[in-house]
Amino acid sequence: MDIKNHTDHAVDAAPEKKSRLTTYILVALALGILAGYLLNMSMETPAKYSDTMSLITTLFLRLIKMIIAPLVFSTLVVGIARMGDAGEVGRIGLKTLGWFFIASVMSLALGLVLVNIFRPGDALTGTLAATGPAANLATSSLTLKDFITHLVPSSIVDGMAKNEILQIVVFSLFFGLAAAAVGKKADPLIESIDGIAHIMLKVTHYVMQFAPVAVFAAVSGIIAKEGLGVLKTYGVFMAEFYLGIAILWGLLIAAGFIFLGKRIFDLLTEVRGPTLLAFSTASSEAAFPKTLEGLERFGVRNRIAAFVLPIGYSFNLDGSMMYCTFAAVFIAQAYGIELSLGTQMTMMAVLMLTSKGMAGVPRASLVVIAATLSQFNIPEAGLVLLLSIDHFLDMARSATNVIGNSIATAVVAKWEGELTTPTKKDLATAPLP
Repeated sequence: MDIKNHTDHAVDAAPEKKSRLTTYILVALALGILAGYLLNMSMETPAKYSDTMSLITTLFLRLIKMIIAPLVFSTLVVGIARMGDAGEVGRIGLKTLGWFFIASVMSLALGLVLVNIFRPGDALTGTLAATGPAANLATSSLTLKDFITHLVPSSIVDGMAKNEILQIVVFSLFFGLAAAAVGKKADPLIESIDGIAHIMLKVTHYVMQFAPVAVFAAVSGIIAKEGLGVLKTYGVFMAEFYLGIAILWGLLIAAGFIFLGKRIFDLLTEVRGPTLLAFSTASSEAAFPKTLEGLERFGVRNRIAAFVLPIGYSFNLDGSMMYCTFAAVFIAQAYGIELSLGTQMTMMAVLMLTSKGMAGVPRASLVVIAATLSQFNIPEAGLVLLLSIDHFLDMARSATNVIGNSIATAVVAKWEGELTTPTKKDLATAPLP
């Protein structure tokens, strides 16, 4: 599904539409904050407004989710079928997982270093009860059986119905390799699946027109319910976490610069819209289709982008992993529990494994943190500290996940010699955002 020819008129239309949508999202974000604040100050029951707005946000996210399964399947199958070599797929997979492993270690370690430097939990020491509810989150740790069950679908229909990206990737790998092995007999089917991919990108274009409305609903709803006061209460913690996110961005961009040179800044420009969308909706999934398009416009061959990006959504959630170590040690500090360096390193190793099962799990980071706390005898009730601000923290985590996966995909493409420099004609034929 490489970019195909359209009319030259699209040369000027694509950048214009892309910048227009980004502008609309920014305006909706600002208006949402203002409206939420005014409603929080004036309404007796702002929670009702928040519940109503959540319906709009939920509708938008469900529209996005209905795109993901057919888009991942179609683009990945076509990409692998056109590779035609199982050895090549294995080589790219090893390079991809190698990058993800290094990025994961860096993210988890950065969270540990910063939380030990800032020690945000010390301000709450002695003010918390040792027991209490843990927000009804499942806290069981991810076992090998759970991981295998999550990895391989018993039915691809079930995997697609539940939007299990990792399961869809596994099935698509087998399907694509088999199609390549069959040869010419599979060509008509691959062409049809390629057509499905193009149709899904057009559906994405339609759905994205609704994005500014969804952003306004999400932001105004959470601000109306929680108020700006919650940001003041946890201001120091949030400021330190966002500083950590900024440092992580710097490290990821620096790593990308080593391999991509100055083109890393072109990449950031291409994924600016998807990153903003992920930040505004606090959902990495919402940005997936547009991130895929942005990577292709940047010059990543579709067969690489369609292979690496979906795997990254399960194995390379950089922002979420940094948050896990930062939050877990923060809660320990709040309870006055000192964790030795060895214990913290063990915690990091546990999170390295358990975080790989968080894809597709609602409030996934909190679930993973809850499981980790129970293993290190830290009261799970400490999660209550994070619930009121988790949405605002998730905004930063989601945006970081998009940046991390975009850089990873571009770097793997560079390693494989599959990164091109788009011409004016290529930009004209790219799918419109």
